[in-house]
Amino acid sequence: MTLQPTGRWDRETTLVGQLAAAVSLVTFLFYFRHGDLLLYGDAVAHINIARRVIDSKTPGLLQLGTVWLPLPHLLMIPFLLSDAAWETGIAGAIPSMVAFVLGTIGVFRLVLGAWSRDGKPTPAVRVAAWLAAAIYAGNPNLLYLQSTVMPEPLYLALFIWSLVHFSEFVRLAPGTNSRAPSSSLTKCGLCLAAACLTRYDAWLLAGVLCAAGAFALIRSGKRNLSRAFAGFVLLAATAPVLWLGYNAVVYRNPLEFANGPYSARAIEQKSGQSHPGAHDLPVAFSYFLKSAELNMTEAGWQRLWMGVLFLGTLMIFVFDLRLWPLLLLWTPLIFYVLSVAYGGVPIYLPPWWPFSLYNARYGLELLPAFAVLAAVLLHFLLVVARGGWMKTGVGVVMAGLAAAGYASVWHAQPICYREAWVNSRTRIVLETELASHLRLLPHDATVLMYLGDHVGALQRAGIALRRTINEGNHRPWIKPSDPEGLWERALADPHQYADYVIAMEGDPVASRVEKHGLTSMVVVHSVGQPAATIYWTGRVTR
Repeated sequence: MTLQPTGRWDRETTLVGQLAAAVSLVTFLFYFRHGDLLLYGDAVAHINIARRVIDSKTPGLLQLGTVWLPLPHLLMIPFLLSDAAWETGIAGAIPSMVAFVLGTIGVFRLVLGAWSRDGKPTPAVRVAAWLAAAIYAGNPNLLYLQSTVMPEPLYLALFIWSLVHFSEFVRLAPGTNSRAPSSSLTKCGLCLAAACLTRYDAWLLAGVLCAAGAFALIRSGKRNLSRAFAGFVLLAATAPVLWLGYNAVVYRNPLEFANGPYSARAIEQKSGQSHPGAHDLPVAFSYFLKSAELNMTEAGWQRLWMGVLFLGTLMIFVFDLRLWPLLLLWTPLIFYVLSVAYGGVPIYLPPWWPFSLYNARYGLELLPAFAVLAAVLLHFLLVVARGGWMKTGVGVVMAGLAAAGYASVWHAQPICYREAWVNSRTRIVLETELASHLRLLPHDATVLMYLGDHVGALQRAGIALRRTINEGNHRPWIKPSDPEGLWERALADPHQYADYVIAMEGDPVASRVEKHGLTSMVVVHSVGQPAATIYWTGRVTR
């Protein structure tokens, strides 16, 4: 992804990066000022998983757990050395902001490279590339997520750059110089491996790119690229194999992330409720596409945007099949439709039953497709337009469509922001109140607490995680429980190991700890949240 501004192309790319960085910083400062970096419950969980690696009674990489892939957490760790960056969420926002800038540059480069087979993009291609970058970087929902700890901006950047390098390979493979396509394949494989360690979306993407790469290789007839392609396949498979192996060794189940007690399927089974689209592909398809539309616009422009998306796709099929690698931007549609239908992953949207907000942000995975295919449509319209005034009119209409759609999103508030805010209100009230009591505890006290649901209270109170005994302080490969682990021993005899016990109604501490002899100090109530009780064990803190 290193850029060397030696020519006009690279100067423009650098300018795109600089503008994206400025937009990223301004947006981050806006949301930081309003305290919105940690609204998502998942954001709180992500940053504290990363923090536990360096701040725990049992620190180390095993604190990464399962279900969520490790790369986003690993990238946060250097910034989590600062307590302030941990408590505010800045530590997680920094990688997201960098990814946002790289993703914007990647979209620009993807469009430029699609037609620039001689290295000299035409004015129409350059205008299309700028439009794609503007649609991507200007999306209000992405701008909010890049200001948070959420991993979507990182995955989108890796997804886009995987396609940038894959598109370069397809474009260069028929040539005489084998080094260039080999290099592109290697870069694509590295981006793909990183993506596979970020979100499970990339596992499907890896399979699709391997199949597409084999097709391109056979079509080019370049047998001397076989070794480079084999290396690419190996890189693409490395990350999933490593994660399966990690789960097999640590959890005695290679699919622990998919069918373990914290997986999406297990959570749905515990709730006893089904969701729209479960075992129904057409409904799952409709819900995902609707979430994608709502991430682009709010004021009745959805069908127009979908029209742009499908027209851009049609242009590739009708006028220039050499652009077929751009069709891979549709890959998230396959993954999420299957996930909703068969993976226990719900999407709830305000216009449709059950008229609530949950996982609406998944529709943002089609943003690169919206941006690039809109640019494809613009390019073909500019090519067929006659006269400068008509070309200008086409450009103004396309830019106006994007601006009007995004203006409606800002007016209604981005759906990703609303999703985070709606689902965080009662949780934040509870954690804020609980944190006010936790700050009054002795600074060297040890706390027994289940961190899975309300670790944000400790974060708000500025209490180091190494002062807690939590569910991460045991050996996960000992099943179903680890009697000799610190967590289990403290649950069985809290008086011996902890000074205070925090029990949330219904959590493992509340249901398993022996409360005999514990002194209830305060009970915190919040509407829509379980009651939280702080107990004193009677142990004298030295």
